Amino acid sequence: MTVEQNEYIAALPMILSEVEVASVARVSPSFVRIELSGPVLAEFGTPGPVFDQRIKIVFPNASGTLPSFADADESWWTTWIEIPEDERGSMRTYTVRDVVGEGTDTRLVVDIVVHESDPHHTDDTDPLDGAGNRWALQAQVGQRLIVMAPRRGHEYGGIEWAPGPASRLLLVGDETAAPAIRGVLRDLPADATGAAFLEVPLDADVLDDVAVPPGVELTWLPRNGGARGEDLHAAVLAHLTGTVPTEKISVADDEIDPDLWETPVYSSSGEDLAEATDVPTEGAPYAGLYAWIAGESKVVTGLRRKLVNDLGLDRKQVAFMGYWREGVSMRS
Repeated sequence: MTVEQNEYIAALPMILSEVEVASVARVSPSFVRIELSGPVLAEFGTPGPVFDQRIKIVFPNASGTLPSFADADESWWTTWIEIPEDERGSMRTYTVRDVVGEGTDTRLVVDIVVHESDPHHTDDTDPLDGAGNRWALQAQVGQRLIVMAPRRGHEYGGIEWAPGPASRLLLVGDETAAPAIRGVLRDLPADATGAAFLEVPLDADVLDDVAVPPGVELTWLPRNGGARGEDLHAAVLAHLTGTVPTEKISVADDEIDPDLWETPVYSSSGEDLAEATDVPTEGAPYAGLYAWIAGESKVVTGLRRKLVNDLGLDRKQVAFMGYWREGVSMRS
């Protein structure tokens, strides 16, 4: 890459560059933790705390090659998407777990959810065996990836945590949301109050390095082979209502929006947000509560229905994000 190309990429409103894997650790059966390094990360920055900041990672194609963004300009996405799929590599979204170091020694820490592939499936038929999973299972120090991330001083987006004046907080998610929930808990003020519920595949996936404010209770819910979302739904509803539900939440497949993304300022369903107001602090059901819920779309859909339709939470009190859909290949 020439000096001129370096300068041009530096002019983009985000970081879009190759980085190097500085460390790899299998921190639990379901999580591989990587640290990404590179001089360009000295430019990483968010307008405030990192919270649940999302970034994009491009993994190499089947031959181990990364696409080049050396001549990237505002049309970089169109240029990239026009490259044949088997040549351009795979782009996936992840949450920044941590930012460590400073200046040219800055590293982005990312946890990637993994599972060992079912030997009865091929890469094309195993719905959980995506590009990120396959790469993370063989990840080694020194490998190269491409990262797209916020550049200091530029608008980027990718942070959904927006509790406003809420006095009580509720965070809910599965293993794919664990890094985001960990980031939010880390960056909350010391006097924050509320609860967080984290569903993970196994007992061994309960991590003991999550910093939690004294007023926030964190509950881990390992599935250990149980149905996805079942214990999570029950725990959240018991927390909100004080009563353990006697019926399971049921959501039909045709009721699921695969692009489910409902925040106080955006609706994937096209809902009119013109009348949305600030989080109600008095007079309304569950006044003062702000709920952030992310994970598998069917699980999130069930909770959205219960909280908004049945419990009456106001539109401004909730952020529901379908990070992925079981049985559907992950997209960028």
